[in-house]
Amino acid sequence: MHEQSIVESLLALALENAEKAKASRIIRIYLVVGEYSGVLEEAVDFYFSFLSKNTIAADASLFYTRIPAQLRCRNCDRIFTPEKLDFHCPGCNEQQVEIIAGRELYIDSMEVE
Repeated sequence: MHEQSIVESLLALALENAEKAKASRIIRIYLVVGEYSGVLEEAVDFYFSFLSKNTIAADASLFYTRIPAQLRCRNCDRIFTPEKLDFHCPGCNEQQVEIIAGRELYIDSMEVE
C-alpha cells in the first residue's frame, strides 16, 4: 500500500512543475525506478489513474525506466550486479556489500502542453 503515498508525492511534484511551466496538460511522465525500490509498476499505474482524476495529469501516460541493482564489496571494492539476491562478491566471495544503485525512484522528465 505504500505505492499510494508514493504516487501522491509524485503527482504533487508533477503538478507543481507543470504549474511552474504554465502547462495546461501533462501528457507523459517518465519515471526511474530502481530494482530494490520496492515499487510495483502495476500499483503505481492503478493509484495514478485514481489520484490524477480531475487534474491536468488525468490522461497522462507513465513510462518506466528500471535501474538494476548494483553492489559494491566493502572488502575488495568490486562493483557487481547480484544474481537472485546473492550478495556474495564474485571477486572475494565476501558478503560485506553496500547498495550503490537500485533504490532510485524519481521523475526523470515530463511532457506537457
